[in-house]
Amino acid sequence: MRMRRKGDLPTKPCAGCGRPFAWRKKWERVWDEVRFCSERCRREHGKPGR
Repeated sequence: MRMRRKGDLPTKPCAGCGRPFAWRKKWERVWDEVRFCSERCRREHGKPGR
């Protein structure tokens, strides 16, 4: 993969907080399955009161 500028990377909205987050190298093979921008959003998503 060639070098890209950060602005050229794909983004998607977080299912927890709704903010957009960018593609990361560690998500290269599972990008379609990634739903949350962070562990905190993933943990907090199912809790009541949100």
